[in-house]
Amino acid sequence: MNPPPGGAESASKRKLAEKLRTAERRAREKAVKEREKFRGLQIRPTASFFDDADAREPGEGNWEGFGFDLHPHVTVSSVLVLSVFIILTLMFQEQATEMADGALAWISSSFGWFFILAANIFIGAALFFAFGRFGRIKIGGSDAQPEFSTPAWYAMLLSAGMGIGLMFWSVGEPMYHYASPSPMFDGIAPESPAAAQAAMGVTFFHWGLHPWAIYSVVALGLAFFAYNRGLPLTIRSIFHPILGNRIHGGWGNLIDVLSVLATLTGLATSLGLGVKQINAGLNFLFGVAISPEIQVVLIAVITGFAALSVMAGLDGGVKRLSEWNMGLAGILLVFLLIAGPTVYILSGFTQSIGFYLENLPQLSLWTETFQESNWQGSWTVFYWAWWISWSPFVGMFIARISKGRTVREFVLGVMVVPTLLSFVWMSVFGGSALALQTSGTADIVGAVNEDVSTAMFAMFQHFPMTQVLSGVGIVLVTIFFVTSSDSGSLVVDHLTSGGKLDSPVPQRVFWAMMEGVVAAVLLLGGGLSTLQTAAISTGLPFVVVLLLIIYALYIGLSQEAYVEDAVRKELRAVEADHRLSEAVASAQQELDDTSTPGSTS
Repeated sequence: MNPPPGGAESASKRKLAEKLRTAERRAREKAVKEREKFRGLQIRPTASFFDDADAREPGEGNWEGFGFDLHPHVTVSSVLVLSVFIILTLMFQEQATEMADGALAWISSSFGWFFILAANIFIGAALFFAFGRFGRIKIGGSDAQPEFSTPAWYAMLLSAGMGIGLMFWSVGEPMYHYASPSPMFDGIAPESPAAAQAAMGVTFFHWGLHPWAIYSVVALGLAFFAYNRGLPLTIRSIFHPILGNRIHGGWGNLIDVLSVLATLTGLATSLGLGVKQINAGLNFLFGVAISPEIQVVLIAVITGFAALSVMAGLDGGVKRLSEWNMGLAGILLVFLLIAGPTVYILSGFTQSIGFYLENLPQLSLWTETFQESNWQGSWTVFYWAWWISWSPFVGMFIARISKGRTVREFVLGVMVVPTLLSFVWMSVFGGSALALQTSGTADIVGAVNEDVSTAMFAMFQHFPMTQVLSGVGIVLVTIFFVTSSDSGSLVVDHLTSGGKLDSPVPQRVFWAMMEGVVAAVLLLGGGLSTLQTAAISTGLPFVVVLLLIIYALYIGLSQEAYVEDAVRKELRAVEADHRLSEAVASAQQELDDTSTPGSTS
């Protein structure tokens, strides 16, 4: 008796599924054995055919005691460099200011082209990884599932895009470019309609795709080598395809030391900008004097709050503060959009995106070679160096939340979503300031020229509930300061503990304090120009590290793609063979039925 047609089909599907599972396992094991060998650390010392060497635990060889668990070479080298910098800056404050100005001018004029070229390479690399043959590779392996829903993941990416920088520059930068247009736009009169358009376009450029391409490449490298290869979340891990087991020696230590210095300097730059803006807000509300000494006191107080956040842990500290801050920032954004020139803001947002896309190639590659100026040093070169120095910090955060995403989804999510948020934020704040300036209602340009940190509060004067808005602005910047310091100390802690995820709380408190000290020293050593110089100086060597990351990531993804391609090829062959076997069996059954006596034709 023949089985019913539905039952035969179900049995065939079960048989095919079993064949495919067996074929996938065998094909994957065979491809892994045939590809170039990968030897490295695992986060957990469990058996895996991705690891052909003895497993090692992160933090092996650390110094432990007195509440610390430190990688000796990375920690001692980093602390030594920072200590020398702090002591010399405090001893020679006037000379430090002159040296900072000179270094800023020399690096930007001599290596500005390098920063600009590198930023475009990151754009190309990110798009290549997303739309090339690596786009279907999953972070965490083919069976990995996202740990967060897509809306939740996007929300966390948005939180990564928010910070002190957006608060500080959202009014100041568009107004500065409006009053003094970039030399690239030769012939544009200051404070004209064309200058307003160029101002928003340049601001979009500095906060658009380029910084997020840098972050996406670093985050992708960290996520891939952590979740697909079992390596710790440290920058040195990305270099295993190039250095092999030498990542555990001097070269790996050097990479992590540069990562620590870049991260601390990038954070200190942000914290320094933030405390200048807090000081300006307190001056606006309560008449507190604006001075480096007041700002150092504020850094000490707010760093103390950051230490308390560190001790409260991730869930009780930085996570809760981040949620509050994102909600408060959203309320402020919506209020300004509704209470301000709504149509002007929305129209400007739309038009500025068009201007940005139209002029993106020229903006991306302009190096002011044929002009007697060094405008780029204080703007584009500074921004690219700042983003580069922030990349370990932001990259590690993004990597930790992105398991289960494909490379294409990862890159596009990281590049597009935060970019659009930055455009919206800049359009609301910068557009409101431009509307007030062009209508003659307020002189925001004068406030920017006097002290750029006062620009946002000068704009709030012309909105309802000025005092409340100013208070909210101060609270936002303060909490951004605390969460940046807390999160930054966590990242530096990973780097200085050999990649351990559970290092002691006193160690994180130490690094939070160190971030505050570096920010205070930079302010005492010259203010804004010194902050910019610090970002550019540490960004210069670190940009070389990031360019090498592209090559290392290409090798790693190529090895992964080899395995996945081999598995897909074998599965297609097994499925085709199964269908052929089923067709032959069915034809044979029909032949047998027709040859049986008594059968009907």
